[in-house]
Amino acid sequence: MNEIAVDTTENAFLPGGRRRHRKPRQNSTGSGLHRALVLAMAVPMASAALAGPAAFAAEKSGSATAKSYGLDPDDQQIAKNLESRVHDARLGSNVSGVVIDADSDTTVWGHNASTALMPASNAKLATATAALTVLGPDHRFSTNVVYGNGTLTLVGGGDRTLTTADLTELANAAVAGLKAAGLTTVKVAVDDSLFPEPTLADGWKDGYYPDTVAPVRALVVDKHAVQDTSIDAGQVFAKRLTAAGITVSGDVTRATADEKDVPVARHTSAPLSDIVRSMLKLSDNNVAETLLRMSAIGAGHPATFEGGTEVVRQVLSGVYGVSLDNFQLHDGSGLSRNDRIPAATLAQILELLTQPRYAHTLGSILDGLPVSGEAGSTLGPEFGRFDGENSKCAVGKVHAKTGTLTGAIALSGLTRGKDGEWKVFSFVENGATAEQNATKDAMDDLAATVNGCYA
Repeated sequence: MNEIAVDTTENAFLPGGRRRHRKPRQNSTGSGLHRALVLAMAVPMASAALAGPAAFAAEKSGSATAKSYGLDPDDQQIAKNLESRVHDARLGSNVSGVVIDADSDTTVWGHNASTALMPASNAKLATATAALTVLGPDHRFSTNVVYGNGTLTLVGGGDRTLTTADLTELANAAVAGLKAAGLTTVKVAVDDSLFPEPTLADGWKDGYYPDTVAPVRALVVDKHAVQDTSIDAGQVFAKRLTAAGITVSGDVTRATADEKDVPVARHTSAPLSDIVRSMLKLSDNNVAETLLRMSAIGAGHPATFEGGTEVVRQVLSGVYGVSLDNFQLHDGSGLSRNDRIPAATLAQILELLTQPRYAHTLGSILDGLPVSGEAGSTLGPEFGRFDGENSKCAVGKVHAKTGTLTGAIALSGLTRGKDGEWKVFSFVENGATAEQNATKDAMDDLAATVNGCYA
């Protein structure tokens, strides 16, 4: 059904291991991807691993060197250096890592590659892949205003990028209609029924609301970190109406729009591809959680954490053949301390970005990955990234997603090696006792090693 063959005999994440066991998919972008997803979701299927459990057995307890595996000299040097540097005391002893040469589709180096660790914000790579696949990169989210029984209702459509300026435009359009009808007084309600009542995801700390992540609602303005983002957005909308000469009667309330209500105004967001770029650059937890819910809706699942993470699994495995061995996901942002993703799986997701057949659908993920030393991103100098003696040589050369939680640091991405080909890497550590910035510096050193500039 999904044109994936499983090979359980070779060490796919040992140096020199050939990894891809997938036939090229025909019509694998656009409607072809959608059809594949529909099929994958229609028939329950087991995780379609690119390499079965036996393939990981030999490296489960440690690293493997490149000796005698037929790698070219540059890749052999990368593997040799990583074999030493992965034991840097700043990283601690619980590290999962892998490097893949995307051109030859071989593993350059692996260290506990199939060990599942807390990925922190590297989980956003899975969320972005699912959202772009289910909804499409050109998808736009809509926020609507409808009128009925003396009430203007602001209807949330999952646009986490909505601004006061957008609400002002909606208010002005509504005011024009009201005045044309001879109305000067109106009630205001908000409809955020698109998403079920917000709850904490499994593994979230109680203190996350509302600063680290706001309650996941279908209506929010200006990324306000408040408990009830929907009522807050309605209040901003009401103020815009008042400023335009309309009297708002009573407080903003929550309601469900009636089918008979008259459409008054609509605002559409930027394309999903733009939203994904920004989400990854800034590691925006709120956008990630909203995209998880919208992906669930797009695939016909309940707009819950469980519905969204199930869609992520079905997309990764059923559409792209990514291994879900030891994979556990409970949210879209990676804030859950119960999330577990092996470096091998993260690398497989990133390797998709090197394949031209997925460029249209997933290209914004590559574009959105922070670049080493890029100001305004999570790899920028303001975060002290790639400014060490060994890693500064890689400034501008590494495209990677960061991840940071208490007890978990991750860095997964791509860089061009000395041969000009993409090297895909993923490094995840849990439990290091060094100061976080020191651990991040050690991660940057590993990425610079993959690039080859830290030889």
